[in-house]
Amino acid sequence: MSGTAIRRPRKRKLKAEINVVPYIDVMLVLLIIFMVTAPLLSLGVDVELPKSNVKSIDAKNDPIVVSVDKDGHYFLALKAGNNEAVSRDTLATKIGALVKQNGKDKLQVFIAAEGTANYQKVFDAMKVLQDAGVEKVGLMSQPEQRSRAQ
Repeated sequence: MSGTAIRRPRKRKLKAEINVVPYIDVMLVLLIIFMVTAPLLSLGVDVELPKSNVKSIDAKNDPIVVSVDKDGHYFLALKAGNNEAVSRDTLATKIGALVKQNGKDKLQVFIAAEGTANYQKVFDAMKVLQDAGVEKVGLMSQPEQRSRAQ
């Protein structure tokens, strides 16, 4: 041993860094999975909505009813039974005046549309009412007719 040097194994210096390559790989795989499955989750499903018997709304004042017929014409009923044909601009003007006179909170406005009415016309009526200052709009419907055999 006199002429040969004894070699000691060198200690490697420890790294204080985190190896992020496996984490990046996992993240990219998850990203691809989510990108592929996300469009599949937003598909529409045909559902049959439940039917219910709802209670009627107790109103202190006569509500304002805006009707839309199957041809898309607007009708305004300020008092029960008095339907008057109006244009879109006239509807906006009259409702705007009623909102200013009565206030937003006290005014009850409902939209009644035929089942065969154009859906876009109903939304147009809602937009006119919103632009006139009405905050809440109710949609009217007929109560469900049940046969006595059930």
